[in-house]
Amino acid sequence: MATFRVGVGSFNIEDSGVGFGTSPTDGLGNLKVKGVTKTTGSIVSGASTLTRYSGFAADNINQLENITLTSEVGTIGDIVVGVGTSVIISSGSTVTVGTVESVSIGTHFSPPVGGIEDRGEDFVEGMMRFNTDLNTMEFYNGNEWRQFTYVSDIQNSPSGAGRAVLFRGNDQFMEFFNIMTLGNTENFGSMIEERNIAAGSGSKTRGIIGGGYSAPDSGYSQPRIEYITLASQGDGITFGELSASHFRNSGGCSSSTRGLFFGGGHPSYQNTIEYVEIDTLGNALDFGDQVDSVAWRRCLSSPTRGFSKGGFPFASSIGINVVTIASKGDAVEFGKLSQNMHGGDGCANSIRGIYAGGYAPGFATNIKTIQYITMASNGDAINFGDLTTGSDSPSAVANQVRAVISGGYVSPAKIKRMEFITIASTGNAQSFGDLSIIDSRACGTTDAHGGLGGY
Repeated sequence: MATFRVGVGSFNIEDSGVGFGTSPTDGLGNLKVKGVTKTTGSIVSGASTLTRYSGFAADNINQLENITLTSEVGTIGDIVVGVGTSVIISSGSTVTVGTVESVSIGTHFSPPVGGIEDRGEDFVEGMMRFNTDLNTMEFYNGNEWRQFTYVSDIQNSPSGAGRAVLFRGNDQFMEFFNIMTLGNTENFGSMIEERNIAAGSGSKTRGIIGGGYSAPDSGYSQPRIEYITLASQGDGITFGELSASHFRNSGGCSSSTRGLFFGGGHPSYQNTIEYVEIDTLGNALDFGDQVDSVAWRRCLSSPTRGFSKGGFPFASSIGINVVTIASKGDAVEFGKLSQNMHGGDGCANSIRGIYAGGYAPGFATNIKTIQYITMASNGDAINFGDLTTGSDSPSAVANQVRAVISGGYVSPAKIKRMEFITIASTGNAQSFGDLSIIDSRACGTTDAHGGLGGY
């Protein structure tokens, strides 16, 4: 039996056993190292298996053939995986990285794969996986799992990821269209009650409408909240009620799970904000207060934040309010419009919010301006371009690619025209199609608006 001394320690070798796996008896035990042993490279080939032992810390692990990790391995350098090889990490095993600046993969990296039921329970912000049920990558943002939506999917979808439903302002009818396909609207169904200047929002599956008033001159406010299933035509169904009947001249926006209603009122203006959980029926609950008491709110949202701007009284309508949708609380000021306006409307993808059209006292014609904000950071709106003709009280809806501005009022008549813009670029609106009937004071929602994400 030979004794080998390394530094101040030693180990014994029996029966001609040499290298990893040596023991004093059968050569199949573990090499025991006291302190830290560091190597400039650890190369494993053939059918060998690299297992962890106390104190191991490699500068680099160069994998020449397939390797299976059944315990734990640590490195303070790069992990390099050669072309045609793979690293298989068994359950209960970990790979720890110290001061590694990069991980180089020769061909591809495969994230965890599984359906919705395979997510487990202990979610950590930043977790990423491929969802086989939804056939897309997804990640956990700290609150919920979010799926990646690809522009090509939206553009090629015949009905989903871009279906818009408009709740008309002159009668009880609803109409729909596909944002990625130019053309006219079609009949969707009927609301339970007629509404003007109501609040529209929704999830990927449900459209929500609440508030407004029942006729242009009746003054009767509508506390009822209705919902529809976006994928199929049909009539509105009772969802619940707003807590106060003053929610006329209101506005709405939503995340993928929660819908917000920003109160308006007439003749007294309200600063109330209420919310509902979209997937469950019930009455709206108190969320918080807006910065100011302004009617005719026009709203839009990112996946995390809700934005509103007012219309009456005119002196207060230039400000943009913002709230965090997942947590209740009062609104704060986000910035200001570049062009003050009554009416108009707002919509968004996940990055940019769009405000278009409207009316300003003293203007000879209605406002043609289109403005945009970058929703992740506070700041004032910036000029985007112009509508073909200024329009008071249009409706605006969007998916991740386009915004469509429809209808409105051009004195002395309401209009049927629909126009669109590409949100990622600036420029003037282009012709899209026509509404099935002249309309103004409508609102709408889509199955791919900015509050739903799409990354």
